[in-house]
Amino acid sequence: MSRRCDLTGREPGFGRSVSHSHVRTSRRFDPNVQRKRYWLASEGRHVRLRLSTDAIRTIDRIGIEAAVARIRARGGKV
Repeated sequence: MSRRCDLTGREPGFGRSVSHSHVRTSRRFDPNVQRKRYWLASEGRHVRLRLSTDAIRTIDRIGIEAAVARIRARGGKV
């Protein structure tokens, strides 16, 4: 599963871990991406989205219809 949010486009960041001895190694900062199912009343069906927790709160605020419109405007498939 790709670690990319359908709504916000958030994806992994890259950086370095620094140990006690100051040895630097590469690491990855993954976003907290969850699979969530919503009822899309306008189409009479459920949609399953891959969302970051920030995007889940955004959907709570703006509604699923507006969120799906944003995803489609970005060229995403729902």
